[in-house]
Amino acid sequence: MAKVLIIAEHDGSALNASTAKCVTCARALGGEIDVAICAGQAGPVAAQAAKLAGVARVLVIENAANAHALAAVLAPQIVAIARTGYTHVLGPSTTFGRDLMPRVAALLDAPQVSDIMAVEGPARFRRPIYAGNVIVTVEVNAPVIVGTVRTASYQAAAAEGSARIEPAAPGVELPTHTRFVSVSAAKSDRPDLQTARRVVSGGRALGSSAGFEVLYRLAEKLGAAVGASRAAVDAGYVPNEMQVGQTGKIIAPELYFAIGISGAIQHLTGIKDARTIVAINKDADAPIFEVADYGLVGDLFEIVPQLIELL
Repeated sequence: MAKVLIIAEHDGSALNASTAKCVTCARALGGEIDVAICAGQAGPVAAQAAKLAGVARVLVIENAANAHALAAVLAPQIVAIARTGYTHVLGPSTTFGRDLMPRVAALLDAPQVSDIMAVEGPARFRRPIYAGNVIVTVEVNAPVIVGTVRTASYQAAAAEGSARIEPAAPGVELPTHTRFVSVSAAKSDRPDLQTARRVVSGGRALGSSAGFEVLYRLAEKLGAAVGASRAAVDAGYVPNEMQVGQTGKIIAPELYFAIGISGAIQHLTGIKDARTIVAINKDADAPIFEVADYGLVGDLFEIVPQLIELL
């Protein structure tokens, strides 16, 4: 029977939605599911994790060194816990998980399966390759399997559980060669791009940073996050944390607006799991219209202001 350890992603006060999606993936494996929380003070986050349906225990690893999520510091602690009988160690396929889980796999000398989008058995998984154009089935023969979960492929587990919360003391020496200095991140009142239900994205057709102002106004009306294509990011219109696509954020909102985006395959990889896609582009032959549920052909600087007015 599988025994799964999920590594929680959080900001110190709130559990990231990616953790609840990892729980949904883990439930397909069957067996017991535990969630490990590494934090300086884990109280509020542990309480949220304990409510996730399907979770048996929440293991709290409190240490001042865990106040900031440094992969080099977290990995030895997670490995010590994972060696107590777990068959699977899962984390989200987000920036956090992609940084941390390979270290965990290396220290465990275990294979890693990245971007799990479906579970076919305890050792059999499906994952995308070639920018999502091909889905490959991977079978792993190992006592412990490390994996990252493609969060765009799963719905979040319901907050209706009542797991036990237990302290955990890995008792390992923490590395000193890595230390937290500072964090530099854009601040916004808009929803987080990775977890937003609605997203408005713009491409190079916006023409400049000022051109994105019209998208910000539309996003405000919709209560949406704002994203961008790689072309817009490379052109310097917006910062790279807004990039959606194969080399940016892979998202699955309920509603996705692709405005002035041609629809390169690398971008489509990041939005293929969106529930409804609306495309606005003056090129009627743009590839984005092949995947869009609704398409408007025309000048975005005429159409978007009309949408804002109607909203």
